[in-house]
Amino acid sequence: MKRYTKTGLAAAALTALPTLALAQDAAPSFDEIGPYIMTTLLFCMAGFLVFFMAAGFAMLEGGLVRSKNVTMQMTKNIALYSFAAIMYWLIGFNLMYPGDGWMVAGWVGPFFSTTVLDPVGVAAADAALDYASIGSDFFFQLVFVAATASIVSGALAERIKLWPFLIFVILLTGVMYPISGSWQWGGGWLSEAGFSDFAGSTVVHSVGGWAALAGAIVLGPRLGKYSKDGKVNPMPGSNLALATLGTFILWLGWFGFNGGSQLAMGTVGDVSDVSRIFANTNMAAAAGAVTALILTQVVYKKPDLTMVLNGALAGLVSITAEPLAPSLFGALWIGAIGGVIVVFTVPLLDKLKIDDVVGAIPVHLFAGIWGTIAVIFYGEASLGTQLMGIIAYGVFTFVGSLILWFILKAVMGIRVSEEAEINGLDKAELGMEAYPEFSKG
Repeated sequence: MKRYTKTGLAAAALTALPTLALAQDAAPSFDEIGPYIMTTLLFCMAGFLVFFMAAGFAMLEGGLVRSKNVTMQMTKNIALYSFAAIMYWLIGFNLMYPGDGWMVAGWVGPFFSTTVLDPVGVAAADAALDYASIGSDFFFQLVFVAATASIVSGALAERIKLWPFLIFVILLTGVMYPISGSWQWGGGWLSEAGFSDFAGSTVVHSVGGWAALAGAIVLGPRLGKYSKDGKVNPMPGSNLALATLGTFILWLGWFGFNGGSQLAMGTVGDVSDVSRIFANTNMAAAAGAVTALILTQVVYKKPDLTMVLNGALAGLVSITAEPLAPSLFGALWIGAIGGVIVVFTVPLLDKLKIDDVVGAIPVHLFAGIWGTIAVIFYGEASLGTQLMGIIAYGVFTFVGSLILWFILKAVMGIRVSEEAEINGLDKAELGMEAYPEFSKG
């Protein structure tokens, strides 16, 4: 180890002063780089939370399907997230955020323009300090598209083949979702028209709901779900504790879903807005759960846990279109109406013989529509503009999904055989069971 005298240290310090001064002059201040750093951090942290929603969807679905189909739901959920991640890199991100690269201005961006991340070790002088790192932005947007695909997974559970479902996911996450998403969040025609959807009640949730509805219609209900006399035969899930855990995970993830959609954390105002979004998001979920609890007690004479769980989720979907502007009371009544929607639309679907295993269509489609309309009470958007956006997303996604499902049905079949459905998809499609020690056969 080298030793220095006091005189030597003083001389070294004096020699270094000009260099230090130049380095200090060249270094950007925190006022310049702070917003970039903090917004990048917001995207990373919020992205982690939204990613964890993949686990929430898996647990919710695993708890609400019968034990003979649990492994299939776990397989679908990890596979759909992985395919979504690859497709969003390959096609989706730049298709959804084309900048000046529109193929059809305001409607369709460039295809197969793969995402390129920031250079390794990029210097502050070389970074676009007006926003955030490309990597964080890409990751944050990616986890949203995976949530859209998860909505479809739960609705079509217990009777759909694995590979046709995953082919649909590839097309949904790589093409359909990014195109429609670009209309609003990519600066497309709906954004120009004044449509408002802060974090995705329509852009994410109703898109997943419309795709699920189309699939449920083409696929048909599970065997024995509806009797010829119109009676609905309940098919209880395998593990309501698991479903409850999944709901709490989704609730947690939603703080990232809505809070991260502030898209900035570089000022006191931005940070305050993010915290306000957290509080409103939480209030809407609580109101949806309590409303569903009370309504099921009144209507069915006993509380229904699955309705309460979906009530909380419907409250979350409802507040997603505008989680910033309302007061806490505003978030409460918006979420409460979401809970009402779930309690009354679940039996409505059964009357129409549309079999939605986990209640994804009432939660994500119907509550998503309500949340998008509710924006008019707190934002500058008009009812006409909001309805136009809802209809545009509905027509594009429902019709497009319907066509894809019919093509898949004709080309390779989308439904398992009756024998496979009776025995369970775990055995028939995968050859393994989630609970083998409890198997009857």
